[in-house]
Amino acid sequence: MTKAQTTRVREWQGTVVSDKADKTIIVAVERFVTHPKYRKKYRVTKKYAVHDPDNRFSEGDVVRFVCTQPISKRKKFIVVD
Repeated sequence: MTKAQTTRVREWQGTVVSDKADKTIIVAVERFVTHPKYRKKYRVTKKYAVHDPDNRFSEGDVVRFVCTQPISKRKKFIVVD
């Protein structure tokens, strides 16, 4: 097996928050993190620029995306579903 076959593909799921750019959507991914000292869980949101070649998705849609080779300066992800 080669290294490409054994590596795990990272996959994220999030909500589209912007679809204004051509072939690009901005996806917000929420996750919960536990504070190391106080053990309280809090929400962390991160936004990713994702390549959408067919402009299929609009605001509010839930999408899955994976990491790929860089498409532009900020886009390193492509939509799966």
